[in-house]
Amino acid sequence: MTHDSSTSISPSSPTWFHRRSIRQEQSPHVLHVVPTLFGPSGIVGGAERYAYELARHMARVTPTTLLTFGSQRDLYYEQSLRVVIVDQAWHIRGNRHNPFALEAVRRLAEADIVHCHQRYIVMSSIAALFCRLSGRKVVVTDLGGGGWDFSSYISTDRWFHAHLHISQYSRRHTGHADKPFAHVIYGGVDTDRFCPAAEPTPRNLSAVFVGRLLAHKGINYLMDAIIPPLSAEIIGQKMDNRYYQELLNRIGNKSVRLRHDCQDRDIIDAYRRANCVVLPSVYEDMYGNRSEVPELLGQTLIEGMACGTPAICSAVASMPEVVRHGETGFVVPPNDPHTLRERIAWLAAHPEHVEQMGRAARAWVLERFVWSKVVEHCLSIYRSL
Repeated sequence: MTHDSSTSISPSSPTWFHRRSIRQEQSPHVLHVVPTLFGPSGIVGGAERYAYELARHMARVTPTTLLTFGSQRDLYYEQSLRVVIVDQAWHIRGNRHNPFALEAVRRLAEADIVHCHQRYIVMSSIAALFCRLSGRKVVVTDLGGGGWDFSSYISTDRWFHAHLHISQYSRRHTGHADKPFAHVIYGGVDTDRFCPAAEPTPRNLSAVFVGRLLAHKGINYLMDAIIPPLSAEIIGQKMDNRYYQELLNRIGNKSVRLRHDCQDRDIIDAYRRANCVVLPSVYEDMYGNRSEVPELLGQTLIEGMACGTPAICSAVASMPEVVRHGETGFVVPPNDPHTLRERIAWLAAHPEHVEQMGRAARAWVLERFVWSKVVEHCLSIYRSL
């Protein structure tokens, strides 16, 4: 990681508003805009990882900048990726995930193409208007977050030149199934990092869950599914004190370990030791709260499968697009700990099928969910605009 003391483009510069006229067509400068940075200084979440990894892999083939917001201004490079952190942002209605700053708008002038991550935030809408007025191309990917925005009152669909969805479910749910400006690019995983161990690793763990500890993730149903001799690890950040206490109550004397603030190496180790990675997200959680978009992709399923581990997911939202039932894992009914327990127990009793499904899972990830293919698809769409 290298740092640069560069300052922002001056409004008096001729490049501040109008797009630079000289640009190699094959190497457009792409600016990715995401509300929060992935990592210890930001948020360790699927949406943040998605934007960061896409930008990092895109930087290998075309000039790429990741623009985000934080408490301290910074500009640095991670290999070929340029990262710009804007400080002193105004958080719309106090929402940290909905930041806006004029400095960020000025940074848009450095790019030929702006790719916004999170549709329903003010920064993305302003970026779309700026790009439309200045002759730049702007696309957006909805990663499931957001807050108050102009789209609360009017449709901002056509403010963007294209919508790049991360699943067919996302495209359908948004009402874009028949829209020519909507594309499905899916997501990827770093298959060099998330991979099977070089040496055989004993699978001494029945199941692993990785994600934020929130009720819509359905972790309580996984807790109910784990009975002796089954075991599980739950890896994630505590987000809701009431739900966290509920999980502690359900663990009791079960062989379940709760882990927080794990690094990638710890998560990869857990994937490799488990018989399956489980994501039991639900439309309606244990408190009666309902969400139609509990998962727009299912990133941790992909990570686990890339490590050669079968996946079990609930038949909710996008996840059946990720897991091939009976081949790379199992798809089970939501809110159903009994069926979930049966599938986890079956894998524990059939280690040969765990390895067979794990190989198929890894092959499926390499076929569909690698960043190089996502980048190639994005660049193709950019060029078509």
